[in-house]
Amino acid sequence: MQVASLVPSATETLFALGLGDSVVAVTHECDYPPEAAELPHLTRSVIPDGLSAAEIDREVRERTGRGEAIYELDREVLARLSPDLVVTQAVCEVCAVSYDDVRAVAEELEPPPRVISLDPSTLGEVIAGVRDLAEAAGSPEAGERLATEAADRIDAVGRAVAGARRPRVAALEWLDPAYAGGHWVPQMIDLAGGDDALGLPGEKSRVVSWEEVEAGQPELVVVMPCGYDAPRAHEEARSYASRLAALGADRIAAVDAAAYFSRPGPRLVDGLELLAHLLHPDRVPAPPPGRSLALEPAVS
Repeated sequence: MQVASLVPSATETLFALGLGDSVVAVTHECDYPPEAAELPHLTRSVIPDGLSAAEIDREVRERTGRGEAIYELDREVLARLSPDLVVTQAVCEVCAVSYDDVRAVAEELEPPPRVISLDPSTLGEVIAGVRDLAEAAGSPEAGERLATEAADRIDAVGRAVAGARRPRVAALEWLDPAYAGGHWVPQMIDLAGGDDALGLPGEKSRVVSWEEVEAGQPELVVVMPCGYDAPRAHEEARSYASRLAALGADRIAAVDAAAYFSRPGPRLVDGLELLAHLLHPDRVPAPPPGRSLALEPAVS
């Protein structure tokens, strides 16, 4: 079976399932595992490079407000490759090609591929999506193994933090304007042994004022700009250091959001373990270096 992935999280999942050889094309943002980046690209962003956080937000809002897409799909490449299965999503209009556009293009192909959409809002739905994707790709046993491994690691975190004091956490997935992390992020904070000061499990990310963030009295602020790695998130956090310091948190950490928080794939479990260590370093071992960077000073 030949599979075209229009979502970075689906690409990661397919490779984690051992189905990398079946993937024939990916998006321009699919950078994990490294070999995925070498595959033909089916998309490109229409947002110019080099914009600030505020400018990116404005571009996205204006384009979506006009009903315009953020990504363009290369129909010719998709038609030439003629995949059996196309994997997309409809949960976030900023994260992938429009689901309706994908369906329309798929129906023009001969033979038309099967199109599945993975649209999780919680960690449990992410794991269920692993099984669904494996089933669609003809490898249900691999899906069951990967889902079971993820569930076991989640349970291990729960055991490690059981009974510990639960610090208050503000997860910010954008800084200009400030966005409170939503979807699976509040649940990850809860499972990691913290209390989310801003978000609710399964709800969408939302714009918040800095006054609201401060009123949440966070002890830990996690800066996780959507799609950014840890160094870029740290650079962004430094640009807003005075605002972040004014929140009064004990600690501020910039994390690799692209790898461990933004994309609803298997590496969310790594993100959970990272959060658990940030919250309870005496109970949860430190993850490999580079996944988070502290912002100093945390309070001023």
